[in-house]
This record gives sequence, C-alpha cells and structure tokens, in this order.
Amino acid sequence: MIDSTIPVRTARLIRATARGVGVTEAELRHLPGPDPADIADGLARIPTESTWRIWELTEAIGGPGAGLRAGAAADRGQLLEWDYLFTSAPTLAESVRIAFDLRALVTDPGVGWSVREDGRLLVLRFDAIEPDPLLAPVEDFILSTVLRRMREATRTAITPVHVALRRRAPATRQHLVDLFGTQRIDFGAPHAQLTFLDVADLPTGTDPQLGALVRHHAELALAGSCPVPTDQEALRAAILDELATGELTLPAVAARFAASPRTFQRRLAAAGTTWRDEVDAARRDRAERLLRESDLPVQSIAARLGYTDARALRRSFHRWTGHSPDAFRRAAGPANTNGAFTLG
Repeated sequence: MIDSTIPVRTARLIRATARGVGVTEAELRHLPGPDPADIADGLARIPTESTWRIWELTEAIGGPGAGLRAGAAADRGQLLEWDYLFTSAPTLAESVRIAFDLRALVTDPGVGWSVREDGRLLVLRFDAIEPDPLLAPVEDFILSTVLRRMREATRTAITPVHVALRRRAPATRQHLVDLFGTQRIDFGAPHAQLTFLDVADLPTGTDPQLGALVRHHAELALAGSCPVPTDQEALRAAILDELATGELTLPAVAARFAASPRTFQRRLAAAGTTWRDEVDAARRDRAERLLRESDLPVQSIAARLGYTDARALRRSFHRWTGHSPDAFRRAAGPANTNGAFTLG
C-alpha cells in the first residue's frame, strides 16, 4: 500500500528547496521521518506527513513564492517518467489526463487531480489532502510544476484564463501574477483550479509508439514502488536477521543503526519501548507468521527464534497470546501488532 506516502524523488526536491531558502541542515535533522538522501532505492516512498514540517519551515523562512522555487528546480526529467507523460498522447488534454491518472508517481495517491473539458475550456482541478490552513508553498509547487510541464509539452507559453487557490490572499501576489500570466486569481476557493481556453487540442508532438512505451514504463515504476520500512519495522527486521545468525546482541543491532549501545537504548526509551520488548515483539511476529504460513514443527520454529527448545517458545507464546502454538496454528488467528515509534 502506498497511500499517505510520496516518492523519495519528490521528497528530495522538497528538502532541497528548504535548504535553498535558508532552512539549516540542523533544523532538518531534528524533523520526524527519514532523510530522503539516505534512501538509495529510487522507487521508495516516505510518509507524506514527514514533509509537512519541512514545508512549514520553507514558508516561514522563504516567504511568499517559496514553493515556486521547488517548481523551478523541477527541470524536465527531475521527476523521471512522470515528466514525459505530458507528451505521451497526441493532444494536451489527453496527455494531462494520463499524467494525472499516474500522479502517484510524484505525489500522494490520496490527492484528487482531475481534468474536465467544458466546451472550449480545459479545467484542471486539484483537491489536496494538506492540513488546514493550506500551506501556500505546496499549492505553488503543484500548480507551477503542472503548468510548466504543459508549456514544455506544447512549446507554447499557455496562460490560464482563471486561477483559483485554496489559501488566503497573501500580502503580495505579484509572484503569482508573474507565474500564471493573469490577474484573474481568486483565493479561498474550495479547491485549487486552473482554467484554460482553447488549449485542449494543442498537439504535443509525440510519437504514438514512444508515448505508449513511456506510459508502460511509468506503470511499471509505480507498480514497483513501496514505502520505506518504518523505524520499528527496520529494527525488528534487524533483530530477526541477527537471530538467524545465532548471534543476537544489542551492540550488533545498535551498530546497524550507527549508534552505540547506550545511545541506542536511550532512543528506545525516548520511543517508549525497550530492547527486551522489541526482541520479544520481533519473536512474536515471526512465530505467529511461521505458525500461520508454514508446516514447520514447533521445535524448528523455536530454533529459528533463538530459543533453546520448544518448551521455551511455548512458555513465551502462552504469555503473548494465552494459547499454545499448536492451538494458535489450528485457529489460524490474525497476528496482533504493537504501536509504531521512531528511533530518530
């Protein structure tokens, strides 16, 4: 599931914009969520919520138009396959529909972007999921990037005949007039919207076969996307990896997170948990999964979890669930999960 996540490439662009307006690296390091620069997988996704504080700092320090810097930095190709979807069909309206249908390549799939043709008008609507009050830089970034891609696709300086924005009117709006090329900008609308006249049939100059190839590649990229593991998931995976080697120790796991044992224990305490609790939880998760999904004997499962014998596993399992492993397997009940935490 990729709901409530954004691609790491978009997160990198947002973070770079924050640095560009003067947000310090120290301020960014203290924010929740992973640093996208540390994520090597280009198809990875991070929680959308982790970018809200970055946008808040960007607006506070960068002032009006700060979000336009992100749009200006998003040169064609910066957002990979999605950028080329604007030339994936013969006409602009068709291409924009394809790009909006595959918007999860660059944003949270929960946002509602739609395209409507009304006679000679082409209306692009953006229903956002941002918190209230809406952060102006988010709106600036989205609309400026879409408008830029439309202009690049048609090689025409197309201009909307009307712009609607959700946010309150700013003290100065000249940066918006300069971007959109019109004075017809309304604020406080229920959703952001760009309305164009006589642009729907503008050609994008695409090769139909190339356009189909780009769409196919974009769909494959989206299908291969997945959220980065949470800190809790990463910790429990590390514990299970060490258990598999038969050498589970706190120092070994702490080293995986580039921390000393003492620092690591402090992080766990700050997250409201302990080393013992997390080892217990990792063992429980794996035990329940193996009991549900495999035919391994309880003795073999115990060995995989680092127990000396099946009796030790049975005692722990009864403490966790109130049932024996055999009874749990027969019932094939769902596993319980504990709350999430962060190690940052």
